[in-house]
Amino acid sequence: MKNTIIISLFTLLAVQLATAKTVKDSISGFTFQKMQFEAVMDFDCDACGCSASGGSMGFSSMLNANFVGVRYFNQSYSSRDGIFANSPWIDENFNTTQVWAKIPISDKIQITALIPYHFHDRALTSGTEKISGLGDVTIMATYSVYQTQKDSAVFAHNLQVGGGVKMPTGKFKESNNLGTVNQSFQLGTGSWDYLLLTEYVIKRKDLGLNTMLNYTLKTENDKKYQFGNQLNYGSTLFYLLDLNSVQLVPQLGLAGEIYETNKQYGEKVPDTSGDVLFSKFGVEVGKDKFSVGVNAMLPLSQNLSSGRIEANYRWSVNLNYTL
Repeated sequence: MKNTIIISLFTLLAVQLATAKTVKDSISGFTFQKMQFEAVMDFDCDACGCSASGGSMGFSSMLNANFVGVRYFNQSYSSRDGIFANSPWIDENFNTTQVWAKIPISDKIQITALIPYHFHDRALTSGTEKISGLGDVTIMATYSVYQTQKDSAVFAHNLQVGGGVKMPTGKFKESNNLGTVNQSFQLGTGSWDYLLLTEYVIKRKDLGLNTMLNYTLKTENDKKYQFGNQLNYGSTLFYLLDLNSVQLVPQLGLAGEIYETNKQYGEKVPDTSGDVLFSKFGVEVGKDKFSVGVNAMLPLSQNLSSGRIEANYRWSVNLNYTL
């Protein structure tokens, strides 16, 4: 019965957001009781897991506006063990443990930091290959362009824009790319990369919808290799269940990624572009200053490296402490 009610509410929200008129002026932020909702802005990196900072799981908590925490996420892929059409398929697992934080600088500006540690493995026909170590550290800043302030508003809005930089702290090894389809089996890109991002949240009472768009500009590393630029987009529907001392936030949405072609010595590397569309779902539970979140993603459609790489699934779990 409860599941039916929640699904009905999600459907109702979609209809309301599409048809309702907005009342101007402002509410002070997006507060649900003592917790603030922040939109989940996706941030992935390098077509199939290389130095991934979020794996499109996002870099914001749904319950903690400002926090410090730790997150683990896993990305599973299958790819060709070789560059030929009849090369055998192998399994690849990209694992990341990440320290992340979102810290307010002022009422309108927030700084986000992501420090990943990777431990990846793949089952080659010649044996299992493993790599581990520090990934690329990312620092981002967002600015609130518009935020509803009036409590009586029917809808609350929040529009943010921002940017950031990903530093080449993760190791890039040319040997990892030799004779393999997945060029992203790396700890880092070896390059300075730059992000542009925007997110928009609209909320009515305990129901909300966030939409995000971000673009990563990637540069050439000292090995003359350059990963293709990347576009991420997505939208997530969320609902707050306030169970007295515990807040429960189920969420459901879509996330897409588009990768441009990689380059080496200025020349395009064949079969390194692609796109993938994921369904995403999860839940976050908050009590006092702590929250725990679990999220999962399943591909709906994909064309990675001309079909030579397949995304299987992604999942993550995180523990945060509210600042």
